[in-house]
Amino acid sequence: MQAPPRILIVTAAFGEGHNSAARNLGLALDAAGAITRVADPCLLGAPGITSLVSRAYRIVTTRFPRIWKCVYDSTDRCDFSKRSSPVMRFPERALGSLIDEFHPDAIVSTYPLYPYFLRRIAQGIGGKIPVFTVVTDSIEINAAWLKAPTDWWLVTDSATSAQMVRRQLPAEKIVDTGFPVHPCFARLKPVDAMDPCDPFRVLYFPTAQTHLLLKHGRALLDASPKVHLTIVMGRNVRRLYRRAHELRITHPGRVRLIGWTRKVPQLLTSHHLVVGKAGGATVHEAIAAHCPMIIHHLVPGQEEGNLALLESIGGGSLAATPESLTRKVRDLLADQNSGWRSMKHALIRHGRNSGAIAAASFILQKIQTKPSDTRD
Repeated sequence: MQAPPRILIVTAAFGEGHNSAARNLGLALDAAGAITRVADPCLLGAPGITSLVSRAYRIVTTRFPRIWKCVYDSTDRCDFSKRSSPVMRFPERALGSLIDEFHPDAIVSTYPLYPYFLRRIAQGIGGKIPVFTVVTDSIEINAAWLKAPTDWWLVTDSATSAQMVRRQLPAEKIVDTGFPVHPCFARLKPVDAMDPCDPFRVLYFPTAQTHLLLKHGRALLDASPKVHLTIVMGRNVRRLYRRAHELRITHPGRVRLIGWTRKVPQLLTSHHLVVGKAGGATVHEAIAAHCPMIIHHLVPGQEEGNLALLESIGGGSLAATPESLTRKVRDLLADQNSGWRSMKHALIRHGRNSGAIAAASFILQKIQTKPSDTRD
């Protein structure tokens, strides 16, 4: 009997999209009979520095987006094929050790820098392991993804694929699988497009900024007495709870509080609207759940593309102020909820709820057919 394929999936703790894509793809590959390992070479090779940089990333992207925009733009001019930082030697060694220990038949990277490491590692280990790069951004693609030495790029949508082809990447190496959302989205039933929307259930993902939670919460609740608000505080539960509890007291029976949860797919498919930042994981989970989205926080750079994708589908928009948030919710509910139904139907037509399953199927197919060397 042929041994099951061994797939190494490597991710990084710089933005939840990378980790979410890696975990979900691992689940889909496991279900298809593969043996997988999901690992973070940065965390394994340089745990202290990685934790520090990860915290700094969250602070800068949340509180100082203009500074992040300068950092993000500067990476377009970097040559990632050269080892520019001595610190990166440690994650590179950790990746080499993972390969030596796990003996993968294929490597999947959800972080753009690892394919550059793999090209150098391959020179030492001999042979060829196929590399699949999962691009977690949409439309606005950083040069680190575009220049990665990989066999295939797995992308979130056709507009992103077309954008990469315009940037002179070979079309035959770009595969539109959709973002690897949790496989359960393929079997969950979203709110029906003809639902009466009373109550109108709004799922709110706040940032760590406590003053914005109150402003956004009041803006949503003031939009209509039909609005019932679910606040998911996540890892910021201790920081945000007091303000969130204040909203619950002042709006009795209309506010539900949740800390950290694994039930995000179920929450998205049971709510009418999601309000959150434009991170890749959240935007694509909203798309998979056919749940219209209003974005309240946008990190310049990669998240601009996520907003552009949502707008091009017709499934969401940006509300940069609490006042615009109130106005947009009222517009959705006007004329017997016609604005909401229009967004809902647009997301249903787009129909992307099984990206991890599609990506897993493609990867296993390519391993089984043993493709010839296509890497640059």
